[in-house]
This record gives sequence, structure tokens and C-alpha cells, in this order.
Amino acid sequence: MADIYWHLPGFAYFAVLNQVIINLMNDYPSKFREGYKVGSVYGTFPGAIWNGGRAVYGTTSKQDMERLIKAYNARKVPVRFTWTNSLLEEKHVYDTYCNLIMDIANNGMNQVLVNRPCLEEYIRKNYPNYKLISSTTKRVTDLESLLEEVKKDYYLVVLDYDLNHNEEVLKALEPEAGRIEILVNEICFPNCPKRAEHYRSESRSQLDFELRTDFKCPNKNGLRVFSECAKRPSFISNEEIQSYVDRGFTNFKIVGRGLPPQFVKDSYLYYLVKDEYRDFISQKIDQIMADNARAQQNAARNRV
Repeated sequence: MADIYWHLPGFAYFAVLNQVIINLMNDYPSKFREGYKVGSVYGTFPGAIWNGGRAVYGTTSKQDMERLIKAYNARKVPVRFTWTNSLLEEKHVYDTYCNLIMDIANNGMNQVLVNRPCLEEYIRKNYPNYKLISSTTKRVTDLESLLEEVKKDYYLVVLDYDLNHNEEVLKALEPEAGRIEILVNEICFPNCPKRAEHYRSESRSQLDFELRTDFKCPNKNGLRVFSECAKRPSFISNEEIQSYVDRGFTNFKIVGRGLPPQFVKDSYLYYLVKDEYRDFISQKIDQIMADNARAQQNAARNRV
């Protein structure tokens, strides 16, 4: 059976949850689906202007960056940076903070999602050790353009979620299926006419370090729970995953950036864990995360 790779969200924001699920997959392999591996953890350190998709504010120290990247890489899991800000110009590629992040993680194991030529060219020239991945934020939705994208020198190409069940597209991609990554649980509005505009709004927020509230999202009032995304036409169920694998698709992405921790946990339990062991793994996650929170509180009190 071919290995099936899952790409998990929020390497920084969901750092504890992600490391817990990775450890549990190693400690209790019989309770997880056969052949499933964590292919990467994606996201950003707060405050990086190259970041796109979802704006994330704040800063992270160099020491904390090094610690977190090492924690994932030591578990043989690549860190994948979401360098998909759709408004980047050449002047932005020299940003000190983003280049520091790239320097710290420049060990040949880690990855970058891209969507702007100026940044892609800069990374290819200055950081050739990184695997480059074509981002879904490009919104490549017609077959001809998609096939051209696949021909380019990318490690993976992330499929637009609206194409998840498009038989013509899937059939055409079969010769390169191993280089396609599929979002399985997108919660956004189907065929949303404002999705590209939303990406630009988030990109502007990241560049300006300002929380913008002027974007009118048609999905804004929707429930951010896993059961709701399962109703979307782009959703891929566990029962359907094998049909994709049979065609050669082996990379699947779980969305979750900007979503509640419970949504992410429920997604992991649904996709990664065998049905009969979900309660067991859920309890393990809750126990370990509670123990971790208490340890952090005690450490903080001891520092006072």
C-alpha cells in the first residue's frame, strides 16, 4: 500500500495539538489509518509579511523559531511556510524578518508555498534547498491553465477545492497525480466569486499590520464546525479517499488556519484515526494538552 501524506494546518498556532497528534501516530500506529503519514505542517510565524491566505499578527523570537522548527523536523516532519501574500512586490522580498525565518529553516527539509513570481524567483535564487509548492491561492480553475501549472518546476501543486470532484480534471491529472495536493475539508463558500478578493484583503492586512473589517464575506456567518464543512460540495469523505489514492493521488491537505481548535481536532480525528479508536485518541489528546497547559502555568509561576 502506498504511503498517504497529510498536510496539517497552523504549525505555530496549533503547535501543541500538531505535535501531540504526530506523537500519537508514532505511539499508537494501529489506531490510525494504515499508511497515513504527516507530510508537512503548514502556516507561518506571526507577523511575517510574506504570509498569505490568513493574516497572522505578532512576532516570534529567533530562539522560539529554532525550537519549533527543530521540534517538527526531529519528528521527520517538514515545516511549510505559507508565503502566499498576493500583493507582494520586489521591495518586500528583502524583508529582514522573513529572511531570518528562511535562514533558520534552511536545512533542505522544509518547504514553501508560493503564488507571486517576484518572491518565487527570489527564493529559487537565494534559498534553493527549499521545495516549492504552487498555492491554491492562485485560484487556477480551468483545466488548460492547471495542466500548464503542473508542467512547471514545483514539488507539488495544490488543487483548487472547487475542482475536487471534477472528473475531467481528475482524469487529466492522473499522469501527475503524485504531484497534486487536494484540500479535503474546505469550509469556504463553494465557487465563491470573492475568494481572490478575500485573499487580497488578507494580504493587505498582513502588509499593513492592521486588522481589516471591510471585506464582506458571503460565508462570514457560517458555523465554523467540522460537520458544516462535510456538507460542502468540495468535501471529500473517508469513503472517497481511497478512490483518489487508487488514481495515484497521495497528498491531502486539511484546512484549519483561522478556524477554532475544535474544528482542527475534529478534522484530525475524522481523517487520520480509525473509527473505533476516535474516542480513545480524543481523550489522549485532551489529557496531554491539559497536562501541557498545567506544566506551562507552573513554569510561568516559577518564573515570577
